[in-house]
Amino acid sequence: MGQPSCCCCTFLLLLSVTLCRGQRLNADDGRSSCSRCNLQLFCNCSHSRFMHVPLVTDRALALDLSFNNITVVTDDDLAGHRLLRVLDLRGNSLSVIHPSAFDSLWSLEELDLSNNQLPALNHSWFRKLEALQRLNLLNNPYRYLGSPSVFYGLIRLRRLAFGGPALEELRRGDLCGVTQLEELTVHGNNLSSYDSGALADIWPLGRVTLSLHGPFLTNVPLASAVLADVSYPETSVILKDLHLIGNLSVQPLRESARGRVRSLSLQNLSISDEALVGFLVVSDGMPLTTLSVDGLTLTGEGRLEHASWTDHRSMDEFFVRKLVVLDIFKFVMTAKMNFLLQYQRKLSFIDSKLFLFSCQTIQLMVSVQYLDLSDNLLTDLTLGCMLCEKDGLLKDLRVLNMSGNILKSLSTVSRLVAKLTKLTHLDISRNSYSFMPSSCSWPSTLRFLNISRAKLTTISPCLPTSLEVLDLNNNDLSAFTLPLPALRELYLSGNKFLRLPSGKLFPNLQTLTIQSNTLNTFGHSDLRSYRRLQTLQAGQNKFICSCDFVTFLRSQFKGDGDVKLTDEGDSYVCDSPLYLQGEPVGRVRLSVVVCQRVLFVSLSCGLALFVWILICVLLWKLHTFWYLKMTWAWLKAKRSSKVRRRRKAKESSEALLSFDAFVSYSERDAGWVENFLVPELEEPSGTDSDDMRSPQPLTLCLHKRDFIPGQWIVDNIMSAIERSRRTIFVLSENFVQSDWCRYELDFSHFWLFDAGGDAAILILLEPLAKDNVPKRFCKLRKLMSSTTYLEWPQEEERREEFWRSLRSALKGEDEEDS
Repeated sequence: MGQPSCCCCTFLLLLSVTLCRGQRLNADDGRSSCSRCNLQLFCNCSHSRFMHVPLVTDRALALDLSFNNITVVTDDDLAGHRLLRVLDLRGNSLSVIHPSAFDSLWSLEELDLSNNQLPALNHSWFRKLEALQRLNLLNNPYRYLGSPSVFYGLIRLRRLAFGGPALEELRRGDLCGVTQLEELTVHGNNLSSYDSGALADIWPLGRVTLSLHGPFLTNVPLASAVLADVSYPETSVILKDLHLIGNLSVQPLRESARGRVRSLSLQNLSISDEALVGFLVVSDGMPLTTLSVDGLTLTGEGRLEHASWTDHRSMDEFFVRKLVVLDIFKFVMTAKMNFLLQYQRKLSFIDSKLFLFSCQTIQLMVSVQYLDLSDNLLTDLTLGCMLCEKDGLLKDLRVLNMSGNILKSLSTVSRLVAKLTKLTHLDISRNSYSFMPSSCSWPSTLRFLNISRAKLTTISPCLPTSLEVLDLNNNDLSAFTLPLPALRELYLSGNKFLRLPSGKLFPNLQTLTIQSNTLNTFGHSDLRSYRRLQTLQAGQNKFICSCDFVTFLRSQFKGDGDVKLTDEGDSYVCDSPLYLQGEPVGRVRLSVVVCQRVLFVSLSCGLALFVWILICVLLWKLHTFWYLKMTWAWLKAKRSSKVRRRRKAKESSEALLSFDAFVSYSERDAGWVENFLVPELEEPSGTDSDDMRSPQPLTLCLHKRDFIPGQWIVDNIMSAIERSRRTIFVLSENFVQSDWCRYELDFSHFWLFDAGGDAAILILLEPLAKDNVPKRFCKLRKLMSSTTYLEWPQEEERREEFWRSLRSALKGEDEEDS
């Protein structure tokens, strides 16, 4: 049971890895599929460990299958891809391609089969690729191209590359059908057999790259035959991986001299003194205008006196990159080099660890207009030795590139180049400048200055006002306040600017680049200060995406302004607010709440005020405030009552009950209380008809008479209620229709009703329906529904009965017990 489970887990793991890499398994034929296609229908399926050609949409225009593990291309793998223009299969393990595998690729323009395991080439692969323009067959193990010609019918082919370590022979007719090429690359380091004329039918030929390391060393006639077939004045010849030892090894170059080649490039060249002299002799009188050596190793001592008689006045450009001298201590550079250096207008010695050119050597460069000494070891001291105090030194020099050296003093550089009276372009970038002096001397002709990738923190008047192009990228600048009236292009990317420099400083500025700084925002007002600005690149900054900035930037993307943003729209990304961080500005949609904050706050406050007023009106209608006021007063009075009781208990004061009844009435009914109620109950004058006993006088508590002066009215009411057996409510229209303007009297009602209705006696002075009682007197309405009340009779004869009932109600249980 354990083994199947393990197999299942392994299968799921492999499947998950496959899906993560963009592969999907097709259920019909078991082939994987690749869905990594962009909007331009370029499908990138490289480095995905495909074992077979995957399924891809038939609408794909470019398909990259490089660096997988594909070994076979069948006739069905690419069927239906009639729109495909680019197919890249390099870096696989291809050993078998079906003869009709590419038949459906009618629109294919570029095919790369390099770095595979194809043992032979088949002409059937290319028979229907009439639109093919680029074909790369390098580094496959085929020994020959094959017959008939594999390229027959490729009439539109413009770039062809073939050969590799296994290529041994080239026969006449191998390239039949190829009539003209822009570029031909042949790797034949191990070529042992070559039919003269095999490459001669290709004309015109724009550029040819030949790797002929073996033939140059061991088979000079073969190397000569190859060069003879491809050397034309219009053809640039590139020779790679040469090791020239003696005079014999340079003899094949005579064919290039006979073909009057004007442009010759040597890559990865190792050469001895004898071979170098031989090359100078071979090229004597040759109309060579450009000589480029990329990767030069000198194995000798630099003694070239034997070639001093040669003529190289046609050479206009001499380019050397990565010069290495094996024995630097024995190497000598004599001053008799004028035959090599006095004619060139463009000289380049790049990445060659040069720390010094002698003043005498510089004096030989009488015609140079372009001098590139970048990526070397020049210092302020050695530069001073080079640009020595000599008259006429580099008098025609217009472009000087000293980037990537160890220069530290900007004032020293400016002083040394000030004598170059025709200098217009100066590149001193990638050096170690950390300070800009207050003043400098520059050539009056200087128009282009590059001080990028240094360590400058401030700008001073050291900069010449004649500049038209200034590159200060990747420094530590945070401000720019120097006026440069002639400046047309300014590059400030990679600094610490918080805002755009003022446009008033640059009245003629047309191009401004200020990417990767700390800009927060910019707008119409900033750009209007630049009178002639046409293009701006300000992406990759820390933008605050306010409403004004987002609106402004969208209008710029649409081309509404005079200034065009030439960098990608996705490079303008929000840094704040936090919820928009990382979002491209062009995709930001801000709400009215954010953009119209004042209006929103005003409307919100107005709405809140309206709702508040509405709630207040509603609470007033529901008498909520009255209830709250009564509740607060009740809580406060209840606390006072407890305190008073505890004090009386400690003092053993008078008994709690002092009155038979507390009378609550409206001020408008005070006449009835004083003229009828009080005389009748406190001063009885008649006799009872039943038992012939005189009624006992009762004590009533009236607020006008019995409240203690100076004491809080609520405390008086609470004390009166607590000291009375009953409470008489004299009800009338005046009682219920009034606003109960006396707060303390209102409280007594509230307190009594909350305590319960058993001690309450209701007297109706006039007919009063329960529905006429305001709803806020809910306790009173409840009492009127559940408690029997007395009605004041208007007839005299019924009043005796009324007083008798009232006395009986006041006596209550005490009367019954007696």
